[in-house]
Amino acid sequence: MSMLKGANVAVPAPSVRVELSWRSGPGVPDVDASALLLSGGRVRSDADFVFYNQPAHSSGAVRHEGKRSGPDAVTDTLLIDLARVEPAVERVVLAASADGGAFGRVPGLGIRVLDAVTGAELARFDSQDATVETAFILGELYRRQGAWKFRAVGQGYDSGLEGLATDFGITVDKPQPQPITPPPAPAPYTPPPTQTAYMPPPAPVWPEPAAQTPAPLTAAPLTPPPPVRLSKVTLTKDAPRVSLAKQGGTSGAMRVNLNWQSRKQFSGWGAKLGRAVANHSDLDLDLCALYELADGRKGVVQALGNAFGALHQPPYIHLDGDDRTGAVESGENLTVNLDQKDKFRRLLIFVTIYEGARSFADLHATVTLQPQFGAPIEFFLDECTVPSTVCALALITNNGGDLVVQREARYLVPARGVSPQRTIDQAYGWGMNWTPGRK
Repeated sequence: MSMLKGANVAVPAPSVRVELSWRSGPGVPDVDASALLLSGGRVRSDADFVFYNQPAHSSGAVRHEGKRSGPDAVTDTLLIDLARVEPAVERVVLAASADGGAFGRVPGLGIRVLDAVTGAELARFDSQDATVETAFILGELYRRQGAWKFRAVGQGYDSGLEGLATDFGITVDKPQPQPITPPPAPAPYTPPPTQTAYMPPPAPVWPEPAAQTPAPLTAAPLTPPPPVRLSKVTLTKDAPRVSLAKQGGTSGAMRVNLNWQSRKQFSGWGAKLGRAVANHSDLDLDLCALYELADGRKGVVQALGNAFGALHQPPYIHLDGDDRTGAVESGENLTVNLDQKDKFRRLLIFVTIYEGARSFADLHATVTLQPQFGAPIEFFLDECTVPSTVCALALITNNGGDLVVQREARYLVPARGVSPQRTIDQAYGWGMNWTPGRK
């Protein structure tokens, strides 16, 4: 049962999952979850703000896990280890922000607090009166006599995530317009000097050296931390590409993350088979990358065959892990070395089903590209309606030194006897020779 505004309930769990959920659809703005750790009603520093651009608190107590798209709703999740919340923190504010519209256009907005171990629902609050608000405090976790409680809040802001964050003491990076500088006026014409007889310069007179007095030692001024950056990019079918350079992603490492969720109840193509197509326990997905370097070398980075790549030597791509269930909090990750971006001609990020399922049907995933110095880029995988075992996620091409990311979200169906890797190769014209491999 949904709580009323202002109601509170005990939270008898050492750690909780906070799920923000809403129903997606045409014209529905994207929504993001965030948390603010407060002491005396304000954050102690910008580090107390946990959201998509700053996904983990330094204490390890709060972590933003990201979105998962299901058939009925989209969820954005925060994991909060209440036992690790620092004693100075009195409240953890749980907020939502809308990107691309107001909450009056977001149906089914609600928040649930679940026991992180058992999955039992401890609290629920559904927002039903949103209109022009672009940010909402849906609830808060707070200390009371040594224990934690949850309060349903339902307070809206029409100033977005920026207004909410600054209200609690966050310093937000605001892009400044660049002034237009007119071109310099041409220098006036000066006629060349007339020729005169050569005269040697006078002999220099050197002054007596002055006594050296050591400069007093002064402490270097402290450099304030950079302000919090709120920008992000969501790729869609209508807006499928973005320039990394325009988002500030020109150097450092870029993490490519795949996080997914599969359901035990199936519909559509999966239901027609009369059996479950994918299960939580045995579904093994592999995040992979085909690469073509500027010097013509081609290859693949994948767990199959232990081709994990390397970050500081060719191919400048490294596979960080192999999540066999989708339950690992960080999912599957690839890291791309953007300091070597000029060495790339093109990269194709794709995912294959290694074992445990015959199709991506009823699999719901979020793909996030997080440059070290730029805005995150995210998109969602649509429902699969074909018996596909390989999906092209994103194509990254070098366009005059700028890497351009294009959302693919393209499900492919391998022919009988053809591997998923060979299928993706043929679809994108990589022209590689493939041999069987295992991991």
